[in-house]
Amino acid sequence: MRDRPEIVCLCGSTRFTAELRAANRELTFAGVIVVAPGEADEPLSDEQKARLDALHLRKIDLADRVVVVNPGGYVGESTSREIAYARDAGKPVAFTDPVQP
Repeated sequence: MRDRPEIVCLCGSTRFTAELRAANRELTFAGVIVVAPGEADEPLSDEQKARLDALHLRKIDLADRVVVVNPGGYVGESTSREIAYARDAGKPVAFTDPVQP
């Protein structure tokens, strides 16, 4: 028996904001603590993007497992790096959709 709720880190392209929010909502109502990518209303500078990417890896470190939100099977370059990082850290990784070949 665990002494705290499960922690799940959502990963996925920020182009899927609505889908990430829906997954966050579903998991939260299931009693899971959710950490998710940061959101921005305007384009990010390279420095801001790098800072957010590094922060997201720390979120993966906190998580018990990772859920990749990948509508249509899409997994981009940043998300692929996050998946590799999570797997290297021994975190289970699940996908919302089958991954495109």
